[in-house]
Amino acid sequence: MSKYVAAVDQGTTSTRCILFDRKGRIVSTSQKEHQQIYPKPGWVEHNPEEIRENALEVIAVARIKASAAVEDIAAVGITNQRETTVVWNKHTGKPYYNALVWQDTRTESYVSELETSGGPDQFREITGLPVATYFSGLKLKWLLEHVKDLRQDAENGDALFGNIDTFLIWHFTGGPRGGIHVTDVTNASRTQLMNLRTLQWDPQMLSAFSIPEKMLPTIKSSSEVYGHMQTEVLPGVPIAGDLGDQHAALVGQVCFSPGMVKNTYGTGCFMVMNTGNELKLSKNGLLTTISYQFGNEPVQYALEGSIAIGGALVQWLRDNLGLIKDSNEIEALARTVDDNGGAYFVPAFSGLYAPYWRTDARGVIAGLTRYVNKGHIARAVLEATAYQTMDVVRAMEQDSGIPLANLRVDGGMVANRLLMQFQADMLDVQVIAPKVTETTALGAAYAAGLAVGFWSDKDELKKNWVSGASYEADMDNAKRVKLYKGWKKAISKSLDWL
Repeated sequence: MSKYVAAVDQGTTSTRCILFDRKGRIVSTSQKEHQQIYPKPGWVEHNPEEIRENALEVIAVARIKASAAVEDIAAVGITNQRETTVVWNKHTGKPYYNALVWQDTRTESYVSELETSGGPDQFREITGLPVATYFSGLKLKWLLEHVKDLRQDAENGDALFGNIDTFLIWHFTGGPRGGIHVTDVTNASRTQLMNLRTLQWDPQMLSAFSIPEKMLPTIKSSSEVYGHMQTEVLPGVPIAGDLGDQHAALVGQVCFSPGMVKNTYGTGCFMVMNTGNELKLSKNGLLTTISYQFGNEPVQYALEGSIAIGGALVQWLRDNLGLIKDSNEIEALARTVDDNGGAYFVPAFSGLYAPYWRTDARGVIAGLTRYVNKGHIARAVLEATAYQTMDVVRAMEQDSGIPLANLRVDGGMVANRLLMQFQADMLDVQVIAPKVTETTALGAAYAAGLAVGFWSDKDELKKNWVSGASYEADMDNAKRVKLYKGWKKAISKSLDWL
């Protein structure tokens, strides 16, 4: 009888494999970083082949660490950085070009043209998304127009498109020898090519972006057997779960009821509210997207606020300014001061995402005086994540009509107690982290495990959720209002740079 489910968590900076047991506990884990490629300002790329090789390696290492036989693994679930766009040849399996990462802004000219001709919200009714550099569709359009022979191959049916989940599943299930070309509804919803109501590729969107439908994967649910591993690693094991990373975290946090909210603090920050069977189009700068779909059950919708720069700002402080040597040092540095000293950091390195959607914004540090030192800068870096989250919460409350009761949190930055306490203070609600904080991988495992009967139903998953650290609001409201007013002023200074 199988003991574990394997989850491959393919993120922006690294790839992990985690084995989970029936209680949703981590049995073993393996992780490997991949190269970040910056050919030009605003361009961000990954090598898909490197990611594929790393994924196979971490699966093997995680299994070895657990001394697990192949038959001990019930299924594999995959979760991935969303919107990151890959096109490859179906006969060779080789990519035509590096993957264009979700942070990449080379499609700004397309965005400007579309905003001028039809406005930023012209596709919201179909896709739930504004016109932005963020999503896969315009990245695919750029590749088709700039990579030699790609459009001809695409129209001939020789070129395949996918986000990273699709690329990995295709290779894992045989690649050029019969690989399965699929994605799930959550990843498809982030391409700006899928109709949120029909859950199929939309002819109007394909026409608007000049994309041949034959290069697109088949859209499936988030929890079903897509195929079986055809690799030396876990041969014959079913691949049965597929979710974009933020949707997987929602599942890992067992936010199965409408109104439940989670926020993931990673490279960026992503807040998702389950809205159940109801599709809510945002009037306040949020995205309408899919929560998940398990097998033949009705699709569940969501509202999402996407923040481009969260933990990446800490990395920037480390790598570009050298104020810290390790990301973990930022909390100690921030604690050398009592407040931000009047300094605010707006990390609009590639524009502002939700709820502003301003591609003309750029990063600013505002409110500097001779008094401000590196401790204040470190605190301003952490506070920026909390303020951006607060912007999204306010928009989400307006769109949904549901006041935030508490916030379930996960991701790497949750270990920063100073940030989590400040987040609770600014939101004036309880902030709760689960005992198992690897919720993205856990969600992918849950989807795969449900598909093969490793877990019986969602109620069994709910019983696995155990609270870890929690934070209660402890700030005077007048101070809260003053701090947030300063943030909004700093935001105004970041606009109209381009």
